[in-house]
Amino acid sequence: MFSIDHSVNNGALHFMHFGNSKFLPSVVTSPKEELLAARSSAWLGAFLNISPVYDVYGPDADKLMNYVCVNRDFSKLKVSSSRHALLCNEKGQLLADGLVTRIDEQTLRTYWLAPAVSYYVDTLGMDVKGKWVYDEYFYQIDGPKSLEIMEKATGSDLHEMKFAGKMDVKIAGTDMSIVRLGMSGCLAYEMHGALENADKAFAAILAAGEEFGIKRLGFAQYCRNHTQGGYPNQWIQFWYPSLTSGEKMADYMKSDKLRDDMKNCSYANYLRTNYPFEGSASDNVENAFVTPFDLDWDYLINWDHDFIGKETLLKIKDNPPRKITTLEWNAEDVAAVVASSFMGQDVEPAADITSTGDGGERPFVMSKVMLDGKVIGVATGRTQDFYHRRMISLAYLERDKVVEGKDVVVIWGDADGRQMEIRAKIAAFPYYNEEYRNETFDVEKIPHPTVK
Repeated sequence: MFSIDHSVNNGALHFMHFGNSKFLPSVVTSPKEELLAARSSAWLGAFLNISPVYDVYGPDADKLMNYVCVNRDFSKLKVSSSRHALLCNEKGQLLADGLVTRIDEQTLRTYWLAPAVSYYVDTLGMDVKGKWVYDEYFYQIDGPKSLEIMEKATGSDLHEMKFAGKMDVKIAGTDMSIVRLGMSGCLAYEMHGALENADKAFAAILAAGEEFGIKRLGFAQYCRNHTQGGYPNQWIQFWYPSLTSGEKMADYMKSDKLRDDMKNCSYANYLRTNYPFEGSASDNVENAFVTPFDLDWDYLINWDHDFIGKETLLKIKDNPPRKITTLEWNAEDVAAVVASSFMGQDVEPAADITSTGDGGERPFVMSKVMLDGKVIGVATGRTQDFYHRRMISLAYLERDKVVEGKDVVVIWGDADGRQMEIRAKIAAFPYYNEEYRNETFDVEKIPHPTVK
């Protein structure tokens, strides 16, 4: 991460401090302006520089990844190709999800899979080694103008890059790799290069994006578009059961060595403490844990090999209990929660609902979802959607209850405090699903650049 005078931080209104004089911007202009950029132009963010990056390498690298991940055979992953990988525990609950990129025949670089994957490298006894990576910058650009901006910044034609594809280019005279990925539901790209070139690369992208109306994204806003885009995000919409998946794993996650290895990764300290949950559904920590079926990510499971959690996942395969969806929260009821703080000393206010969203500004919040007086699931990741002008969240509900347009009730408030009912409606998932949807958008609709 970066010093206070790095181009990433210049002019920001608020900062997040990660120790050792390292900072990231929390708010650059305003939440509304930053978030709407992903719908009209593009935002450029540096949040992902907190990512745990970890290389798995050696003769058994593919063998290990095949055993700890649910995905198809990693030996078939080509050099420079990427894959969304899922690790589960024996209960079938997600221990990690993130990106895997093949660096060479015996090296797989992982993003956000450690420390779960590093635990297995250290404990499974396979002919494989692991290495934490600290010398890489990691930026993301997200929005309908992101391709044009990156083509201008790199002087390259990037049209041939398919979704999840990767290309190596130059920017400001330095090496950069680009992956076509993003989680807001819009056209987006991730950029990687040597940390020593981070300032040059960031400045070059900003300069290229000026004519397109590019905005810088603050740390606090990063995950907000994900709720719109239908991308459930760890620490916002679900949590990893690292501390409940066996004593050895829990001890590893709490160890001083791991904290030192992870250095400035933002959630290193989360792994050392009890789960910091709030909300009406926080009375049971299991409410925060999910399976691939809960997230509609079961399409990533390849059943033709043995992997951790396979036995449990097979048992629920034909009749998964929960399904993810979007909830629209009733505006009048949200306003009533706000008003509860201004009714005098005789009225106990409900928990604050005025922040831009859950996660980031406040601990992980889980709210019970009711239908006909019965709990049918959990809502998480409430966010103020400036684009649709709604309060929305994702939710994991009993599968047969997920009917678009159905009315439900969200119980807002802490488990040991005042709770208020908020009417909600089951809405489309993903909520934002317009022309520039990254997985399906045909970039040939955008003119090719004139590359010298």
